[in-house]
Amino acid sequence: MNERSEPTTDTGEPPAQGARMDSATETFVAHRNLLFTVAYEMLGSAADAEDVLQETWLRWMRIDLGQVRDQRAYLVRITTRRSLDRLRTMRRRKETYVGPWLPEPLLTAPDVAEDVELAESVSMALMLVLETLSPTERAVFVLREVFDVGYEEIAAAVGKSPGTVRQIAHRARRHVDARRPREAVSPGEARTALEAFQRALDTRNLQGLLDVLAPEVVLISDGGGIKQAVPRPIIGADKVARLIVDGLGKAGVALTGEATVVNGNPALLLRVDGEIDGVIAVRVEDARITGLYYVRNPWKLTRIGSETSLTLK
Repeated sequence: MNERSEPTTDTGEPPAQGARMDSATETFVAHRNLLFTVAYEMLGSAADAEDVLQETWLRWMRIDLGQVRDQRAYLVRITTRRSLDRLRTMRRRKETYVGPWLPEPLLTAPDVAEDVELAESVSMALMLVLETLSPTERAVFVLREVFDVGYEEIAAAVGKSPGTVRQIAHRARRHVDARRPREAVSPGEARTALEAFQRALDTRNLQGLLDVLAPEVVLISDGGGIKQAVPRPIIGADKVARLIVDGLGKAGVALTGEATVVNGNPALLLRVDGEIDGVIAVRVEDARITGLYYVRNPWKLTRIGSETSLTLK
């Protein structure tokens, strides 16, 4: 069925039969967490993902369910198309964004961390790599590599031929593999590195930071022009450690770090004088931190107060 040929009533309004509405609602609710995960992985923004779900819902309520063979696949298709439209708009928005842009962090439930594949797919490190893909490449990669959607279905979602989708998938996979962490570390290894980082942070211990930071570590901070942040990535353990110690050594600042789980991975919730200042997510390789992602933009911290449910199914 063509998504663009949904039936409506003579008044132009979507059908409103009670039984049909109940069935459509039940199906949408059953797959909502999946659809949100698809949209979030494509957009890196929970707020935009929620908007996409609203658009998907409105479109879904206009569908003749009798003509839909696979309702889950059809919902994913609608979500993908809406996400692609939104992703192109976001790209223009990011051109005027003040400073580095980081994905919106999500407080996630323990089961996300236990699912290695899901946790890796929504990690801050991989989400940043996905930012380097074109919108269509990102959609194809996410659907194929993360959700294991078939090429025929992806082709229907992105408006390309299956052969073209295979080529795009190969190109996107090669691009991501060259930039993603060399190997996934266990949650325990990541927590150990983060705990060492937190101890050094709490005591402003320069040597402690140098011990846990990899020589090539990169620090990226996102203040969105609302909060102060470094205007460009800082590279190198010595520069990053000194920036952290100097920046947090201000007189009268009481900073505390609280261990949490963000995007399925260990992270720190930082408070200054008791108020939430930001979230630090990390990338860990070979027991040392190679990436620090500090989100301070308050508009991006609205999803750390309650858990967000994510799923690949």
